[in-house]
Amino acid sequence: MEHYSSTSQDKILYQIKRLGPQSVKSLAETLDVTTMGVRQHIAQLAADGLIEALAEEPQPRGRPVKPWKLTEKGHQRFPDAHAQVTVDLILSVRELLGESAMDRIIEKRTRETFELYRRELEKHKTLAGKISQLARIRTNEGYMAEVLEQEGEFILSEHHCPICIAAKSCQGFCRSELDVFQKLFEGSAIVVREDYILNGARRCSYRITPSA
Repeated sequence: MEHYSSTSQDKILYQIKRLGPQSVKSLAETLDVTTMGVRQHIAQLAADGLIEALAEEPQPRGRPVKPWKLTEKGHQRFPDAHAQVTVDLILSVRELLGESAMDRIIEKRTRETFELYRRELEKHKTLAGKISQLARIRTNEGYMAEVLEQEGEFILSEHHCPICIAAKSCQGFCRSELDVFQKLFEGSAIVVREDYILNGARRCSYRITPSA
């Protein structure tokens, strides 16, 4: 029997968070452990209310596969930076100073974020290098970012949003992030948001297409 540990469970939660619903077999292959060991952890995670099963998916060969996804409680295992405090501040600013004050705060945050990212990206000469650096910055900020190159284009995926609760209260934060990305690559690439957590997607993703 494999050793039961919370670390193993955390790895399973992380893979489901990063990749979306996963079967026992796919988790075992990704984590290089036995399916029996994964089943033990899956059973405990389900009992703790952190994951839940989706409908079985038929396979071309063999038995149907049951994917597992994170529950709301499972998503809460990943930090949402100072979420409630941020929401309270947003509501207070709107109540006391009005929506225009909130807009000015977001504009200031946009400028500061752009300058911070710009300085870091300038250290790299190629577009691929700049995008990889952006992913590292975003990962350090809690976004679980990664880059995939597809036929000359790049997909920047962010599997977690550490400000998601705040963004639900003020979607200006999301517009700000897209504005920053577009401005960072202005003249060298076009940035389009393809997946959006607040629209029900499991992640936010951006397609970055080099300019002709």
